[in-house]
Amino acid sequence: MQQSSGSGHNLGSLHLSRRGVLQGLGVATAATALSATSSRIASADQEREAEVLEEATQSPPQTVGVLTSPDLVDAALNRLDELCRDILQRSGIPGLAVSVVSDGETVFTGGYGLRRVGASGTVDGDTVFQIASCSKSLGATVIARQVAEGLVAWDTPIQQLLPWFELADPWVSEHVTLGDLYAHRSGLSDHAGDDLEDLGYDRRTILERLRLLPLHAFRAHYAYTNFGLTAAAEAVAEAAGQDWADLCAAQLYRPLGMNRTSSRYADYRARDNRADGHVPVEAGYQPLYQRQPDAQSPAGGVSSSVHDMARWMALILQGGDYEGQSLIATDALLPAVSAQVISSPSFAMDARISTYGYGFGVGTEPSGRVSLSHSGAFALGVGSNYLMLPSLGLGITVLTNAAPSGAGEAISASFMDLVQYGTVTRDWFSAYQPLMAPIVAPVGELVGKSRPAGAQPPGPSSTYTGRYTNSYFGEAQVVERAGGLYVVLGPHSQESLLEPWDGNSFIYRPRGENAPEGSVSRVAFDAVDNGMAGAMTIEFLNENGLGRFTR
Repeated sequence: MQQSSGSGHNLGSLHLSRRGVLQGLGVATAATALSATSSRIASADQEREAEVLEEATQSPPQTVGVLTSPDLVDAALNRLDELCRDILQRSGIPGLAVSVVSDGETVFTGGYGLRRVGASGTVDGDTVFQIASCSKSLGATVIARQVAEGLVAWDTPIQQLLPWFELADPWVSEHVTLGDLYAHRSGLSDHAGDDLEDLGYDRRTILERLRLLPLHAFRAHYAYTNFGLTAAAEAVAEAAGQDWADLCAAQLYRPLGMNRTSSRYADYRARDNRADGHVPVEAGYQPLYQRQPDAQSPAGGVSSSVHDMARWMALILQGGDYEGQSLIATDALLPAVSAQVISSPSFAMDARISTYGYGFGVGTEPSGRVSLSHSGAFALGVGSNYLMLPSLGLGITVLTNAAPSGAGEAISASFMDLVQYGTVTRDWFSAYQPLMAPIVAPVGELVGKSRPAGAQPPGPSSTYTGRYTNSYFGEAQVVERAGGLYVVLGPHSQESLLEPWDGNSFIYRPRGENAPEGSVSRVAFDAVDNGMAGAMTIEFLNENGLGRFTR
């Protein structure tokens, strides 16, 4: 593919060289005999060649290896409807919506499929979806505006704004900045705090308990964290004297006319034109669950339409300007959309790295173009994606109402292939599917296993019943109900049946964003002392070694 594009570049240069030669020989005087139509065609050709040459003579860090043209963009837009219908059919997801922005203008919006299986409402460009982790980029844009206005800086230590916020290391607590948390380089472990959210804890409680988690190396370890980033956003909201959702509305949504966008779950649920989340079942997709992400709103709680997302992309691609007005100073926005940390090192000598800015994925396309992107995923029924090429002033957003399958990413990648190369370089849906599969796969070491032959029976119920404590997860209870044992967890007393497994080991079947359908967790009670177990370890909650509850 690169060879073909290179050949096109060489032919374009040859065409220009030949024109110069002909003009030098005086042959250009024959142009007076050409028709007005031929002159217009020649003028259009010259204009396209000038655009190509302008792109080819950028400063070295901006030079790309594969040139494009407005014709390729137009051709890609003409094929986008076909791409969307194909992916909708192949993936089997209920619905999706797409928008494209080019040079500050929305040039495509479309909706496909159903808002909810079993209902008649169809998706259009104004249908509101939960966008999951694409929320991080919108939130970073809000903070960039606060940076531009001098309220905070990307390198402001968070404790200057939230004195109560602590991590396990006092020195790190003192020095960790807004940027560190938005770049996922604070040292917190992957998805730190998500397990507390699954149990029903509120934002403040989760942020306070992050201090109990072990840390990796500060600024030397990338680990994606919803609540580390949320802490930074909460700090900025505190400095602004506003609730985070109100701050987003005042600083971004209302100024851009994003009238269907909110950082509150209640606003999403109140929309009439709303897409509900769906999860895969044997017969296709069903709306079985509903994700309530207010606790991590800055990281995953935004709902929006593709029409509104196009407005936001236009702002980013124009460096903080929108419809001729400066909303965010470019020097405040640039750090967010620039590489700040290596998020995925090269796995081979010829492999490109992946990097992350402040709430934005920052990559390099095979063409040499810088890309800005993010995906969002709720295992309970959301898949979202945007992809922007700043060198072309071009961006695409795809929102879906189904658990992540790679559908959105496939549409975005295929569209940008057409823009850059004139053809789709691979079957992107097949490529993305295995990458997304772990997000919706059941978790637990006993998934798919049967109770062992010769398993020992459990002891009397009184051996296990009682209250257990854990500094991170809070209190747990084991109670007897109608002849069965249940474990009760979290502030809302979530009850799960304990099924005998082997002796003092039981299992329960967690449900939630981080425990897709079919997940299984072992609950192992310590050896019995004086007829009572002294502690239990819950596998599902033990990823950071904190899953032990003592009586």
